[in-house]
Amino acid sequence: MAATHRLPANVKPTHYDLVVLTDLTQSKYFGTVTINLDILTEGTFIAFNVTELILKDAILISPSSTELFTGSSFQIDREREWDLDDTMLGFYRSSWINEGKEQYYALTQFEPISARKAFPCWDEPQLKAIFSITMISRENTVNLSNMSVASEETYVPVKGATDDLAWVSRILEEDGLQCEDKWKITKFQTTPPMSTYLVAYANGPFTFIESCYKSPLSGKVKPLRFYGTPDLTFQGQYSLDVVQKVLPIYEEIFQIEYPLPKLDTLVASAFDAGAMENWGLIAGKAKALLLDPNQRNLNTMKNIATGQSHEVAHMWFGNITTMAWWDNLYLNEGFASLMGEVIVLSEIYPEWKVDAAFISTALDRALCLDAKLSSHPIETPVPDAHMIHQMFDVLSYKKAASVLRMLSNFVGEDLFLKGVSTYLKAHLYDNSVTEDLWNAISEVTGLDITFVMDNWVKKMGFPVITVTETEHGILIRQDRFLETGIAESKDNETIWAVPLFFLTVSQDGKPLIDKQLILDSREKFINLDVSKSYKLNAGTFGVYRVMYPTERLTKIALESAQEHSPFSFQDRIGLILDARALAKAGLIPTSNVLTLINAIAKSEKEGLVWSTIADTLEDLTSTWFEQQDIVDSLNDFRGRLFGPLVDSLGYEYAENELAEMTEIRTKAISVAAEAGDKTVINELLMRFRASLNNVEGSTADLKLPPDLVRPACIVAGRYGNREDFEALKALTLETNSPSKAWSAMHGTTAVQNINLAQETFDHILTNAREQDFVYYFHGFYLNYRTRQFFSDAFMQNFDIIAKKFEGNFAIRMLIDFAHGGLSRKEDHQKIEAFYKTKDTSKFNMVLKQSLDSILAKHVWIKRSTSDIRDWLLAT
Repeated sequence: MAATHRLPANVKPTHYDLVVLTDLTQSKYFGTVTINLDILTEGTFIAFNVTELILKDAILISPSSTELFTGSSFQIDREREWDLDDTMLGFYRSSWINEGKEQYYALTQFEPISARKAFPCWDEPQLKAIFSITMISRENTVNLSNMSVASEETYVPVKGATDDLAWVSRILEEDGLQCEDKWKITKFQTTPPMSTYLVAYANGPFTFIESCYKSPLSGKVKPLRFYGTPDLTFQGQYSLDVVQKVLPIYEEIFQIEYPLPKLDTLVASAFDAGAMENWGLIAGKAKALLLDPNQRNLNTMKNIATGQSHEVAHMWFGNITTMAWWDNLYLNEGFASLMGEVIVLSEIYPEWKVDAAFISTALDRALCLDAKLSSHPIETPVPDAHMIHQMFDVLSYKKAASVLRMLSNFVGEDLFLKGVSTYLKAHLYDNSVTEDLWNAISEVTGLDITFVMDNWVKKMGFPVITVTETEHGILIRQDRFLETGIAESKDNETIWAVPLFFLTVSQDGKPLIDKQLILDSREKFINLDVSKSYKLNAGTFGVYRVMYPTERLTKIALESAQEHSPFSFQDRIGLILDARALAKAGLIPTSNVLTLINAIAKSEKEGLVWSTIADTLEDLTSTWFEQQDIVDSLNDFRGRLFGPLVDSLGYEYAENELAEMTEIRTKAISVAAEAGDKTVINELLMRFRASLNNVEGSTADLKLPPDLVRPACIVAGRYGNREDFEALKALTLETNSPSKAWSAMHGTTAVQNINLAQETFDHILTNAREQDFVYYFHGFYLNYRTRQFFSDAFMQNFDIIAKKFEGNFAIRMLIDFAHGGLSRKEDHQKIEAFYKTKDTSKFNMVLKQSLDSILAKHVWIKRSTSDIRDWLLAT
């Protein structure tokens, strides 16, 4: 990063003493901060980070009047009150409805660079310090922060006071905040050394539910609480249960005790990201944290468990050991994704088969993005503040997790985790870079991990391994894979060290997997009897695609579907996803994908494979959405595959049925409805209408199981009448069950009438909460009928939307949803021309990726329309 965007290295803060006065009645806050400094280089100036704050008094106390010395301190007051705004950044306000009235509470969101919006600070991750936080608030509210409360007492303002809090009395008097009101002062314990982006505090009418866990390392019992406004707190029990289960597992894996005295979770109605790993005070939006006890659907349970386990993983990855700078963000997010969403989650929910699900939900998503020329390396330079925000993408999370998962399976999970523990212990309360991690795992395994991993992290893209069979074996070759084909020579220079996970079959039919075989050159010949079964990337652990000769692909697919196959169902998932990507790139006919799916589906029993089939066919239908004859034929094919599943599984969910059964049923019903199955559509519409008439305790509500709420709402929006549409609009305002509200949002965007689509879009701009935009926009993205309308409407209102989300994470998703579904060259030209007149610095990467997606789909359609049409007509 250029020096002008980084603070000079002459000063390091060591201790912040932060006092915050919050008045929710007037939506204002005030504060002072005193910062102790280490002066690393003597000088005559200091520089720090601050934004949107007008400072009154800045007092530097130093042993010298002309030079800065270690032991200096820096004290800053605010000039006037600051409004608690609605930006979801810094110290901001959120709201809830209490007895029909809107009321407010306040909380922080500092990652990545918004601590400077709340108080002057050295706002870089490497500049760790300890924090003593004091909060002053009205007595009938609750104060929360990273640490436990050290003391709390009534505060009585005294006119003319001269003590350390005299400024509080003065402010209460000057600003007309009546001194006779009851106030309190809450002091929190001092934190360990931490980065500013992890500082957190909140004030509001919070209630809580609580639990605890016992440390397996020390035997200490530590409290766990879930906080929220009174209308939401009761829905936090499942989130609390997940935290209680995963914390001791992390301690045992890393052999490092969770160091803080408590761990709280706070749900907020207004929150930009999904959730945030504030040390000791996780915060997040309702969708990420709440499970209505009366609406326990499996998808919501999975999302909450995944998210909470991810955030708890950050207590070690990011909070104890922190990346030195944002170019190493993946050391936080990639590890939290792998540890939280796969390794630890599989221990508490083995029935979910999360490692296999990771192939579709993470690995494939990462490869699809990384197959674009507009991709970027996992570790990439961060030249300015706008780039920092854009680093929070699929590559920093999902590709990084995929690369680490590949390494874990290459060296063995036990050794991998031992190396990770070594890495964490070497950098407790400190910062780290990539080489620190590789060195620790090398120390444990005795392998040159830097040689194996360097290009996976520091180079853009990934390879496709092309297999050519000969009489005596196979020739394998690696080239950079792009969604438009094999990269040209100028973009095809990287040679990755590729763990091949090479599977062969023993004499008795058992799989033998060589995990140590690496392709670290352009080509390699492997001696092999090609009359027998073999496969690269067994288990789909590798971060690459594999292209076999057509006959071999067919043979592997047929054999993988057999009852005692040496190939796993994870292999079948990988085969389908690779085939789709290769077809899009023009390396195999698209009809091969359909043939592969047809062969596998005939005897498939695994829910995750069915989910992969459904998603692949949805991708094809979504790409050809403007060719109605192909859409109709693909829908017919989808109906033939999934209709029988609906017939056999029905619409009722047993209370204790296997998670996989629940997932298959929900997926089959959803796909059949999307494909236009009239029986399924009528059934869901009937159940939706019946459920609207329910009253507390009635049986009507049973007609719509929680897992069917979303598909039923979409059917009601797509095929229902005006009365159904109005019912959906009313449901979007449901506050007691946020999950129903999100489903209804998708329903209102599933409409086929453009006038209704315009009505929904107008509602979003004028009435929807900012945190709900992403759900509405995703619904429009999924609706083929309104894609063109939605893209145009977004551009017509771009200035309004961009202003609403200035500086927020959400703007990148909104851009992608608005344009990423289109596929015509003229769409590309129109969108590209529009943004030439706009400031795109905060989302230029995702805009380029969306434009690349449009062109890639355009080329795919042009190349493969005849092929896919012929196959569908012949089937």
